[in-house]
Amino acid sequence: MPQRVIVVGAGLSGLSAAHTVYLAGGNVVLLDKNNFMGGNSTKATSGINGALTRTQVDTQIADSVKQFYDDTLKSAREKARPDLIKVLTYKSAAAVEWLQDVFNLDLTLVSRLGGHSFPRTHRGHDAKFPGMAITYALMQRFEELAEQEPDRVTLVKKAKVSKVNMEGNTATGVTYSFGGEEVSVEGPVVLATGGYAADFSETSLLKKHRPDTFDLSTTNGAHATGDGHKMLMNIGANGIDMESVQVHPTGLVDPKDPTAKTKFLAAEALRGEGGLLINNKGERFVDELQHRDFVSNEMWKQKEQGLWPIRLILNSKASNTLDFHTRHYSGRGLMKKMTGKQLVEEIGCGEQALNKTFTAYNKYAKGEEKDPFDKKYFHNFPVEVNDDFHVAQMEPVLHFTMGGIEIDDKAQCLNSEHKPFDGLFVCGELAGGVHGANRLGGSSLLGCVVYGRVAGESASKHLFQQVLNSEGGQAASRAGQISLHIDPSQPGKISVEWSNGAGASSSDASSSKSTPRQQGQTSAGPVKASPADSSDPGKVTSANNPKKFEVPEKEISLEEVAKHNTKEDLWIAVKGIVMNVTDWVDEHPGGPQALYSHMGKDATEEFEMLHDDEVIPKYAPNIVIGRVAGQEITLEY
Repeated sequence: MPQRVIVVGAGLSGLSAAHTVYLAGGNVVLLDKNNFMGGNSTKATSGINGALTRTQVDTQIADSVKQFYDDTLKSAREKARPDLIKVLTYKSAAAVEWLQDVFNLDLTLVSRLGGHSFPRTHRGHDAKFPGMAITYALMQRFEELAEQEPDRVTLVKKAKVSKVNMEGNTATGVTYSFGGEEVSVEGPVVLATGGYAADFSETSLLKKHRPDTFDLSTTNGAHATGDGHKMLMNIGANGIDMESVQVHPTGLVDPKDPTAKTKFLAAEALRGEGGLLINNKGERFVDELQHRDFVSNEMWKQKEQGLWPIRLILNSKASNTLDFHTRHYSGRGLMKKMTGKQLVEEIGCGEQALNKTFTAYNKYAKGEEKDPFDKKYFHNFPVEVNDDFHVAQMEPVLHFTMGGIEIDDKAQCLNSEHKPFDGLFVCGELAGGVHGANRLGGSSLLGCVVYGRVAGESASKHLFQQVLNSEGGQAASRAGQISLHIDPSQPGKISVEWSNGAGASSSDASSSKSTPRQQGQTSAGPVKASPADSSDPGKVTSANNPKKFEVPEKEISLEEVAKHNTKEDLWIAVKGIVMNVTDWVDEHPGGPQALYSHMGKDATEEFEMLHDDEVIPKYAPNIVIGRVAGQEITLEY
């Protein structure tokens, strides 16, 4: 009988589920179709929501769980599912503090995003986007567990799951392909395969449910193709709210490639900290902190009136507050720093027009006049022409899919009769109904952690019930066969008898083999008990002779690196080493676009902002072709 939980999808939700199973005492196998973990979770740029957290209490933010619930209910509008929203919001503080306590994450900065009554979006002081910092912590810990406790924790990358195996109403496991072979593994199933905001395939869920969005750019990785939705609907699960696709208002337009199908997201924190949206007349046209769909619609109206491009501008105060973000976007060539005079020239609106906009805005911020767009929360003002700004062009982009598979508040997948399948659980962006018609900023990471933990708890309970009831485990039947006898004449002595008449001392009983036999490792796929080769997941290396990463002695000048600056011939220098990423771009967790921004360049600063040094020897050792001439190697390996 199955004695491990199968988790499909190694983004934040799948990782949260897998860690929860492990912490509950269960065994777990984690499958992902990519060569890397993290999914879209690593791209989240604003933070994770939580109401009544330690951080809020320490900073005297007078939030409440009920207020967070009400804000989410309002954002979800007519598609609100109170039962699911209650779980999301009432378990939010516990989710944030779980990340802090179990994974030692810093989440002590708090911002207010659009649609929130209080600042409740948490991030850390470290130089990484919150999604990256949070997800990497869980990834690294899971990889450690897979190496340290291979009998309990298994990781298989490049595992393309094709179907959920069913017996009647019960999920019995999954089938996946690995290295051209088909593999089946048994156990309760947690699906955390993400959304469909990059599903431009022939069977596109976007084209089917929201054809009006099909031609938009997306912020999602190419892996967000709705695989889990399609698999589950094939076995009778319900797709709900599938037309609820979130178009985020602030996708960064690359001046060098304005029509790129994949765009980087300008974090909502930029507007939360005082960033303004300005049209080509130098005028505001919306409350920048309104719900995402509302702001996007107002931007489309501006386009219809010929008032594009739209620019997001941050004054020096806002820029300093979000120094990491502005440096990151500037390093990618997506944002520029300029004076107020240069901003006027950039927009082409004249200084008088821009000064008028700023003067009026400062009055609204001070409470001297009411903002015509009903903006209530103002940060990092006054905004003045005689200042420095960070500026970027904006365009609405596909970002998140609220629609998904119908679940209950225990993360159980529901069948066509709206009753739970046995042993089948859904979490993360795959789960429908959690956010209703519109998701609040900061609730994507929260939904991943909350429902990942709920799914992990539910799957663990199911697993333990299976083990207790199984003939192989025999725990329940053995318990029924054991009799305990307390002899009042001999205090402290307990005698133990099995129903077959055999007696044993309490020490004998405790040493009997009542622990269920571990499921054979081969059933979990190609990853074995010995260490896996990170350059080829599934390939086993000798436990006593792991492959050592070394930088080739060949010296390459930055002038030579600069010649390799096309998608067909792409070199990048980082921390004193040179990499040929031409054939590796699709393996990059951040997607190809992130590498295209640095073709033929030294990307050390941008690398340090997002990655730990270990990722190169761990995930990309074979693409290192030499060392930068005249530079000391600062990569720690």
